[in-house]
Amino acid sequence: MVKYEELEHNLVKITVEIPVEDVNKAEDGVYQKMKNRINVPGFRKGKAPRSMIEHFYGRGVFLEDAVNDVVPGAYEKAVEEVEKEHGITITSYPEIEYTQVELDKPVIFEATAAKKPEVKLGKYKGLKVEAPSAKVTDEDIQKALEEEQAKNSSIVPAEGRPVADGDIITLDFLGKVDDVAFPGGEGKDYELTIGSHTFIPGFEEQLIGMNADETKDITVTFPEDYGEKSLAGKEAVFTCTVKSIKVKELPELNDEFASEVSDFDTLEEYKQDLAKKLGEKKAADAKRAKEDALLDAVVAKSEIDVPDMMITSEARASVQNFAQRLQSQGLSMEQYMQYTGATEAQLIEEQKAPAEKQIRGRLVLEAIAAAESIEVTDADVDAEFARMAEQYGIEADKLKSFSDESQIEAMKKDLATGKALDLVYEQSK
Repeated sequence: MVKYEELEHNLVKITVEIPVEDVNKAEDGVYQKMKNRINVPGFRKGKAPRSMIEHFYGRGVFLEDAVNDVVPGAYEKAVEEVEKEHGITITSYPEIEYTQVELDKPVIFEATAAKKPEVKLGKYKGLKVEAPSAKVTDEDIQKALEEEQAKNSSIVPAEGRPVADGDIITLDFLGKVDDVAFPGGEGKDYELTIGSHTFIPGFEEQLIGMNADETKDITVTFPEDYGEKSLAGKEAVFTCTVKSIKVKELPELNDEFASEVSDFDTLEEYKQDLAKKLGEKKAADAKRAKEDALLDAVVAKSEIDVPDMMITSEARASVQNFAQRLQSQGLSMEQYMQYTGATEAQLIEEQKAPAEKQIRGRLVLEAIAAAESIEVTDADVDAEFARMAEQYGIEADKLKSFSDESQIEAMKKDLATGKALDLVYEQSK
């Protein structure tokens, strides 16, 4: 049995009753999985009948695990039924409240979740917003040249002078708070670029003027919002020894430099190519900035009641994606939280504002796509697979074969919202 009820602020309540037969079947499944791990006096592991285990540990020994096994599937099936019957889309993780969990009775639970809000669109055509200039200046070209210079620099010893801003030094240091060393406060042969702001404010500046092999005490104060709470706001003394001083030696900007770093023979030709590429990049950046501003304007003119549960679910998904990226880099979420002092709840809270902005933008674009009857053709899908294939270096047909129907449908939605944004951009002033 499934019962559906509309609540305020785009929340819904789905009441689900799981037949006792399904619960009993789930209990038996739990018994089969656990029987080899349960000790019952007088029986070898795995040989005690279910009745003896229940007699020894209690009649409901398998009920809790059975409920945990059977509820997710029952909820998923109920959501499919409710979405189809009432024409809604559930957009959040549910909050589950059990109203009946008893032996030999149906399990009854209530799931409160968010549904996709309706959007009352405001004006989205003929909007005017400010966009950054795409003009390439002499300063832009010079900065690009200097960046290329830095990439092709060599590191050489700085002879006969003390540490200066921009130098690369090798450093030993030992930090103490109240004359007691603290974890993470010691380094040996640490390479530091002065001016990189790698250390807390005031540390690198006090190294300027020191000579090689010189030792000096540096006093700094940890910021009040420092990640390690035991050090936040505390004054620390670092005993520092500069072991070596090096400097970046930049190549001269001339025709020879241009021929070494590019396909051009002269510096002037290279600068013209830089100007062209910078122009293309600035034009793309300006277009994205205008698109963002236009979308913000449309969202501001539209009415959407976004439920908190939907925002929290989106924020939680962002944290989970972040955890997966950390995992791919060999770092667990637990390690990250230990290093930063953050909790999962804090990380989710930090993601709520960007999550809400993303939700509102997506809902508005979906509403525009519907209002304008925007269609995504098979040719659009094939073109997107071709674009992705080129990006990942794989054949488009092979990439498409890896995608199931739900993934292709999600791609179509993304392409439709992309077309909606193109429409808003093309009809803007």
